[in-house]
This record gives sequence, C-alpha cells and structure tokens, in this order.
Amino acid sequence: MSSTSVPVDSPPPDLVRLPAAPVLLAGPGRAVWIDLEGEVHSLSGREAATRARQRPPLVCHARAVARRLDCDPFPALDLLELFAFIRPASFCPPTPHGLASALGLAKPADAEAAAGLLPQAAVALLRELAARGGRDRDAPGIAWTMAQAGWLWGPFVIAALGFGEGGAVLPKRNLGLRVWERLPEWEERPPRGAPGTQPVLPEEGRARLAAVLAGLMTGEAEPRPQQADYAAAATAAFAPRAVEGEPQVVLAEAGTGTGKTLGYLAAASLWAERNNAAAWISTYTRNLQGQVDDELAALFPEPRERAARVVIRKGRENYLCLLNLAEAVSQLPARPQDAVALGLMARWAARTRNGDMVGGDFPGWFTDLFGPVRTLGLADRRGECIYSACQHYRKCFIERSVRSARQADIVVANHALVMIQAAMGGGDDGQLPTRYVFDEGHHLFEAADSAFAAHLSGRESRELRRWLLGAEGGRRGATRLRGLKRRLEDLLADDAAALEALEEVLRAGRVLAGEGWRQRIEEGRAEGASEQFLTLAARQVYARSSGQDQPYSLEAPAQPPVDGLAEAADALAAGLAGLIQPLKALRRLLLARLDEDAETLDSDSRRRIEAAAGGLEGRALLPLAAWQDMLRALKDETPPEFCDWFAVERLDGRDIDVGLYRHWIDPSRPFAASLGQSAHGLLITSATLTDQNLAPSALNDAEAERDLKAEAWQAAERRLGIDHMAAAVSRLSLASPFDYAAQTRVLIVHDLKRGDLDQLAAAYRSLLLAAGGGALGLFTAIARLRAVQKRIAPALAEAGVALYSQHVDGLDTGTLVDIFRAEEDSCLLGTDAVRDGVDVPGRSLRLIAFDRVPWPRPDIIHKARRAAFGGRAYDEQLTRLKLRQAYGRLIRRADDRGVFVLLDPLPSRLLDAFPPAVTAQRVGLAEAVAQVTEFLDR
Repeated sequence: MSSTSVPVDSPPPDLVRLPAAPVLLAGPGRAVWIDLEGEVHSLSGREAATRARQRPPLVCHARAVARRLDCDPFPALDLLELFAFIRPASFCPPTPHGLASALGLAKPADAEAAAGLLPQAAVALLRELAARGGRDRDAPGIAWTMAQAGWLWGPFVIAALGFGEGGAVLPKRNLGLRVWERLPEWEERPPRGAPGTQPVLPEEGRARLAAVLAGLMTGEAEPRPQQADYAAAATAAFAPRAVEGEPQVVLAEAGTGTGKTLGYLAAASLWAERNNAAAWISTYTRNLQGQVDDELAALFPEPRERAARVVIRKGRENYLCLLNLAEAVSQLPARPQDAVALGLMARWAARTRNGDMVGGDFPGWFTDLFGPVRTLGLADRRGECIYSACQHYRKCFIERSVRSARQADIVVANHALVMIQAAMGGGDDGQLPTRYVFDEGHHLFEAADSAFAAHLSGRESRELRRWLLGAEGGRRGATRLRGLKRRLEDLLADDAAALEALEEVLRAGRVLAGEGWRQRIEEGRAEGASEQFLTLAARQVYARSSGQDQPYSLEAPAQPPVDGLAEAADALAAGLAGLIQPLKALRRLLLARLDEDAETLDSDSRRRIEAAAGGLEGRALLPLAAWQDMLRALKDETPPEFCDWFAVERLDGRDIDVGLYRHWIDPSRPFAASLGQSAHGLLITSATLTDQNLAPSALNDAEAERDLKAEAWQAAERRLGIDHMAAAVSRLSLASPFDYAAQTRVLIVHDLKRGDLDQLAAAYRSLLLAAGGGALGLFTAIARLRAVQKRIAPALAEAGVALYSQHVDGLDTGTLVDIFRAEEDSCLLGTDAVRDGVDVPGRSLRLIAFDRVPWPRPDIIHKARRAAFGGRAYDEQLTRLKLRQAYGRLIRRADDRGVFVLLDPLPSRLLDAFPPAVTAQRVGLAEAVAQVTEFLDR
C-alpha cells in the first residue's frame, strides 16, 4: 500500500454540502482510495472492498466498482445516481471521464486525478441543482421519498433544494413520484389521407442537399460531389409507381465517408413535404436509429420543429408503460427498497423526449444499477396493453409516438418493426407507409430471417400462455400479468357468446407450457401436451447432437423423430386446434361489434376492439397456425422452402429453452412478398451491399471486370429479395473518398497456434498496449472473448489502459460504445453487435484486432442455405462481407488513421475483402506489434 497527499477543495456554498465520505476508484487488480483527510492510497482489490464495506465511499458506477473488486455490491454514494436525479434524460458515459465531459470539468490524466475528480463532480451537480431554486417542482417530493427509503444522497439533495436546516419545510407528501399526473395529453388530429404522387427530380435532390450543407457551420458544409450524386440518385425511389405491385427500387452502395445519410434524407424530406406523407427510414439496430436521428438535426436544427417533423418508432416493448410505473409506485409501502430506482425513473419519465427506454434518452447504465425489474421491466413487454381502458391512455408514450408518426415527415424505425408491420398488413393504425429507406441494407436478410421465423419452444409457449391467461397461482411479482379476461371482459360484458368464447380460450390455453415448465421436464414431471412434446424434443437433441461438453446451444435435425415424438406432436397439434377454434370465434365476434354497434361505439372503444382483434391475430392465431404446420411436418415432410430443426438453447452452459424451430431458407421471399406489394418506393443502401469492392480493381480486362460487378449485383439482389419482386430497379455504386492505402495498414498474423488461448491473449495484450489504447478487439465466440479478457485485464490496468468488454461488463452494447468513444485511450472487446454498431471517428478507434476469420457457423440452417445458394462460394461471400464491415469501422473521416490486424491466416482468395489499394501483409506477431507502434506513432 502507498499513500500521498492531495489538496482539499475550498468549502462549497451554504446550500451545497458534501457527505463526509472517502473516495474509491477501482481498476482491475488495484484501486485508488482517498480517505477523509485527503490522503491517497493505492490498495489491492481485497483491501479496497474491506474498506468500502466499513464506510460507504463516493464512487462512479457502484456496480462496476464492485465487479472490478470481485466482491458483492456495497452501500455507496454513486455519482451516477446523483447525475440521473439532477440531469434526467441526459447523456453521460458512466465513467469519471464521462462525468468530466458532461459537466465541463478538466479530464483527469491518471487514476489519482480521476478519483480526485469525483468530489468536484458532486459539488458541480449539487450547485447546479441549487441554482434552479423552485423551478424544479418535482425534485423536493421525489428526493424526500428517496431519502426516507435510505438514499445516501437524499439529505444533500434536499439541502441543495433549500429544505435543509434553516430552510423551508419540505412537504412530506408522496406526490413527486406521480409523474403521470403532470404529463401532457396527446391530441387526436384528422388523418392526412393518401400520400400525394408528386416526384422529386434529381436536381431537386441536389438542391435540397446543398441547402442543408449551407446551413451547417462545420467542415461538413464542404461540397462533396459524390454526396450530391447520391442525393440525386436517391430521388428515383420517390418517383410515382407506374404499375400496382411494382415499386421503384434503388440499390445504392456508397463507401464510408460518402455522406449517404444526409443524401437520402435530402430526397426523403423533400418528398414528404411535397406529398404530405411520412417517409420511413429503417435501420438494423436501435443504436443506429439514434445516429440517423442525430443527422436529422442538420435538416431541422430548431428543436421544436424537429420534434414535430421527426419521430423515432420502435416496438411497444421499448417504451415505459405508465400503468406499470403507477402500479410499482403503489407498491412502495410494501417495497420501500424500490424507492430510489422508482424515484429516478419518475425523474426521467417527466423529462424524456418520448419514453424510449432502449437506445433513446434513457441512461443505458441505469439497468445495471437497479436491475431489470424496476427499469426495463416497466415497459409493455408481454403485449398486455389494455389501450383506452387504461387510465393513462391519453398520456401514453406509445400512443403519442403512434400519433406523432402519422403527422411526421420522417419516421426513423428499425428493420424488425417494419417487417412485422408489413407481415401483419398494417401498422398501429392499420396502414402501411409507401416509401422506405433501408439503411444498413446488408442486414435485411438477417432481419427478415428473424421476423418471419417460427419457434415452438418452451419459452414462447409460456409467454403465449401468460398473454392469454395472465397471472396464475398467485405468483409473486405477477400483478402486471394482465390476461385476456382482464383486458377484454368490460368490452364483452353484454355479449354472452363472446364471453363464452373467452372462457373457452382460457380453458384451452392450458395446453401451453406453464410457469416452471423447464424444471418439470428436467425432473421428468411434464404436465400437459406441450411439456410432453418438449421433453421428447430435448431427448432428440441430446441423443443426436455433438459438443455437449461445450457451453453453446445444441441442435439436431427434425427427422427422423425419436420414439414417441411424432405421437406427442399429434397430441399437441390437437390441443392447439382446440385453442385456435375459440380464438377465431372470439376475434370474429369482436369484429362483428364494429359493424353491429357502429352507431353507438365511441372512438376509444372502436380503437380498442380493433386493437384486441389485431392482437388475437398477430399474437396468437398466426404463431399457433405456424406451430400446427411444424408439428404436422414431423409426420409428413417439411415444405422445401423451410428448414426445421430441434434445439436446446443455452446461456453460459445452462439450458434455458428447448423447442422446434422453423426458418425460411430464403427469408427474402416473405420480405419481398410483404413489402413488394405495399411499397411504392424502396431505397436500400449500405457500404457493403455487394461482395465486390467499389474501387477499380487490378483487372486489365474491362469486360471481365464489368461481368464480375454484374455478378456481384445479381448476388446482392438475390439476397435482398429483389429477384422476388416485380420492380423497376436502378443501381448506384460510389467509392469511398478516403485514401485507405495511406490511412490504414492490414496485417495478417500467421504464427499463432490456433486454439491456444494463452497465445491469443498475449497477442491481444501486445497489440492493445502497442496502440496505447483506442483499440477494438473483435471475437467470433463469446467464450474466447471472456478468456482473453480475464488474461489481459491486469496488464492493461498496470499500463493505465481502461478495458471494457461486452458479455463481461454488465452494460448494454450502446453504453459500452459510448464509453469507448468518449475515452480516447480505452479498449473495447466485443462480438458481432459491437462490430456492426460502432461509429467511432478520431483517435478513439485506431486499431482493430480480429481473433479469427469470421466463417459462418455451420449450423443446420446455414447448411441448408449453403446448399441452396452456391456452396463454398456462399460461405466465402458472407465471410468477405463480414471482413469488409469490420474493416469499415476503422476509418470514419478523412483524418483518421488505423491498423486492422487479423490473428488468423486468411486464404488469398479472400484478400479482396479489403480495398484494392491496400496490400495486406502476412507477418509474425512481433512484426505486427512493431508495425502498429510505428504506423500509429508516425
């Protein structure tokens, strides 16, 4: 243990006082402790944990600190809690550097400075709160409730609000948490009607882009001819449709740095204004939705105008449910331990832009602090919404988003939502958009694969039973499981036939797997047809799969079934038929009311009946019909367009689900069938649509080069489903303006022993230290990521390099990327989600190290697709695209520099994954480390 002294800050103003608490900053293996006298100590993790348990310290991100000290959570004055109270719905990476940036404080140079920053951050936040005076009306009541429950910051927040000793008397009423009472109501507006059919001409797209760029005050305003060409080409997707069922399709591959987002937004916004309709922008992930939303500030810089014209749309499960929040608050007398989490939730709910809890302005680290039950668990995650029967309906974030989208010019959605709405034949209002831009279009195949699949598993069966029957058996914490009876009985009160159908649904629904199904089948106590089927499904997987000693999921072909499985499938199919019949009757009777009671139904009741009928169709009847087809195929034969298999899903080596799975071999077919008929125009864009580099190749034969590019486009169109559409298609290829040969190096390390985790970890350690941080480590397997993280964390901590890891740190991917972006010399380890979602310009990303060639995982569905789409060539196509996508993360602007290192021999035929001007070098590890150091220093 070592110690030094640091100066103590001068006392803060009267209203602002700090707790007498030590300061703790933890890193892997070592910790900085500042005691009450200002003495700085360097402690081991065990010593720091012992001291922390004796007196609550001042920390940043208490859960992360406990993980780094390898101990259980302990009471602490967490600055993230204080930040969330004083600046709700505001961005802050959950680190000392993040706090410094958010509060305008000097960024700390080392660990001791970072520890010394924490009291400064606390003073800055409390002063900010004190300066607001009485303008923050929610704060006193919420702070008092939290303080009464033992919130360590409570007395100091109350003092800063002027309610401390000698101040005003704090009203002891629990009104602050009732934030829903103070939210504004949304308003109904008349429908806009069908979109107009006015085109956007190419020169108009260029002009709109030029106007947007002229309004920017940064270097982005510099003219970029490629971006203008892109905006002009994008307008073809907004031309009037000439033939029913034949959309105008533009396929636009634009290299990184082209500026495609503003390019397509220029065309889309002009079409929306001219035709009084919304253009939908769809991305692959919710984090990418946020990036598009940020770009829209260039089009609509005035916040109020932007709020009116731009809406982010996601599935209902992403938004805070006010009824769930109200029920949680009502339970506080019995659960006072929830007061701190619910108080901060209420602070956020009062100031959020749209109630979006996943990728919106909800702090991504919030769930790590308080767990999922009192955070993400307050969303409508099981489709239990009772719509206009809810007392909070007129203030509901979800309903506000739906109505705002009807009046918006630009709706930013994600591929999953768009495909689900298209498959259902309509969105929340029964209508579909006519114009779409699919950004990150290379992910459309994966998105369609997920959206149009069917899973007859224990978890899916149990969730459907919950949706139908609600809470069963008085299960603790089940008060929010509102079944069909609770959601519909007031609508059906005078309809004897419908009530009888409802009761039959509730009886027949017990054929589905119930709570505790997994434990029962493991113990041989299966109850009912579903659990009997799942028991035999698990038997088939364990009898015929390999790799059971590994922590990964297991799978087995569906044919031939083990003894008894076909009979169990028949019994379950019969049980499902008995459930489908009353569900159909109930839906039919609900829809009949819309006709029979048309003269007396009020608007809210009509919408509620429509929503209930739609829920019965989409949430129950469609999956049940798919499950029946899958069960029948076990006796007959799987239709050729599908692939069926059994699987046991595992998490960290523990079985979590089992079932029968069906995917389309070519999921672009249902995508094309649903969107191809309803859409008038589609722009599908990405930097990697084709398996072909955009820059001129080294081929001397121009005709051969044209043939290769045409073949690459044809393969892309097959994968995107364009082959299955009757469409007018135009193509655009724009190369990146970056000088990759000068700005990057590609190194392929050939002297590591494959499978040797010690050698792999040593390679990562050496490369990350050679770069001095700013490194992204990519892995094709979670187990290898964890093994490497554990081995290299101490060495990086010793060198003062912060290391963050997906699947190790308890943070969502978006927050990890935010931290990585904000801390220039940190390192991040991750898998596919990190590779696909990172946009980190500047020195924060200057090295990418990839553990292995990202060959496709040879599971059952991939083998079926490999046979259908070209064998080895299909594997290599997917691998090249993944390498291109990973490499493309490295250079995001003209002054970036970086090194891409692949720690696995790469076949020469795959080298064209990299730009033609870049020569990949095959080197040993020592040479790779030397080149990383030399290139980045230079």
